Amino acid sequence: MKNRQQRRGVTRRDWLKAASGVVAAPYFVPASVFGAQAPSEQLAIGCIGTGRQGRADMGRCLSAGLTTGARVTAVCDVDSRRAQLAKQTVDDFYKEKLGKPLDCAVYSDYRELLDRKDLDGVTVTTPDHWHALVAIAAAEAGKDLYAEKPLTYTIAEGQKLVRAVRDHNCVLQAGSQQRSSRSFQKACELALDGKLGKLHTISVVLPPDKGTGKATPMPVPSTLNYNVWLGPRQKAPYTVDRVHPLHGFSRPGWLQIEDYCRGMITGWGAHMNDIAQWGAGMELSGPVEVEARGEFPDRGLFDVHTTFHAEATYPNGVKLLMDTGAAGVKFEGDDGWVHVTRSSLEASPKELLGDAPQTDKDERDNHMLNFLDCMKSRQDPVANVEIAHRSNSVCVLAHIAMKLGRKLQWDPEAEQFVDDDEANKWLDYPHRKPWVV
Repeated sequence: MKNRQQRRGVTRRDWLKAASGVVAAPYFVPASVFGAQAPSEQLAIGCIGTGRQGRADMGRCLSAGLTTGARVTAVCDVDSRRAQLAKQTVDDFYKEKLGKPLDCAVYSDYRELLDRKDLDGVTVTTPDHWHALVAIAAAEAGKDLYAEKPLTYTIAEGQKLVRAVRDHNCVLQAGSQQRSSRSFQKACELALDGKLGKLHTISVVLPPDKGTGKATPMPVPSTLNYNVWLGPRQKAPYTVDRVHPLHGFSRPGWLQIEDYCRGMITGWGAHMNDIAQWGAGMELSGPVEVEARGEFPDRGLFDVHTTFHAEATYPNGVKLLMDTGAAGVKFEGDDGWVHVTRSSLEASPKELLGDAPQTDKDERDNHMLNFLDCMKSRQDPVANVEIAHRSNSVCVLAHIAMKLGRKLQWDPEAEQFVDDDEANKWLDYPHRKPWVV
């Protein structure tokens, strides 16, 4: 049985300690796969989803694995072309770095990959509507997870994933890499330590979506298992704008279709609201009230919101304001403020920043390293499952408020809307069989 920390938020101090700890026992991976790494340091990783973001996560796992004793030994995608490209990338990487390819295995069915007893962990980088199914199956198979944000599509799915991860004693790191950025850590530290005075307002800004999707049906590519790609969602005619580009790895259309993604409110909101809740000391709770309005113009196949405005109130009285624009988070207190983006860190008074870095280009690499280190130490990573679930929940609440067009009362302990059956119906959706969470 793996040792687990008590369920709690991960502080900046915890994050600094996460790299040290007892090394866990490995699965049965041939020592030749790991070169000079000691058996106690061996980790085998499978990558589920090898598209645009999946290749990026796989690349960081490949690089970080060279110093942590982890190796990517299997890849999986419902698009066989993408899966084969991923295999080639892995084999070429190890041929260059280790002098020989490792003959990475290829799968089209994530369940077959998860059946492998020699895999310690997986990256889960599928479209959003698949996150919960794959992640829960991985946890039930005893695999540790690097799970892309937003953690799940619905709040009910998130609750089930939290239980699965804890019941099976898994490590889960959400792909909220800003938690591994020194500039975002500094902003949260100032808010949490009272350096801004009494915190009263947090402003979160997210980029808007744009463009138009074409709904004209097309033949399904021979390389794509489209029925499985749709998964828990209802059947719909195939068109390239519904799924992903036939060639290359530009931004896929599903990111702007509500059946598969809620739009920027969860896409970037999972990042920025994660920081907002951390700095507010609410990372394991949530707001008690939320209201929102969003614009849903006719954009053909694309139907997620474009611009929006949302307001939420936390139990401690702090107000969270969400709008569209240049992405960032601003904490405001009675004695000062701090504003952080991925390229800047500003504060008033300026002396609050001290020698804090203005940017942190290594945040993504640090985040993957934190995950791999925690796989060995069995400690919670900086973006653990409860934190990721709550960060996603505030985004989903704002989206539900947008769709219903009225103020909603939320109970963050029960994770239910208060005396509101209509709103509570939005906490999940009917999954198409057999893809039921």
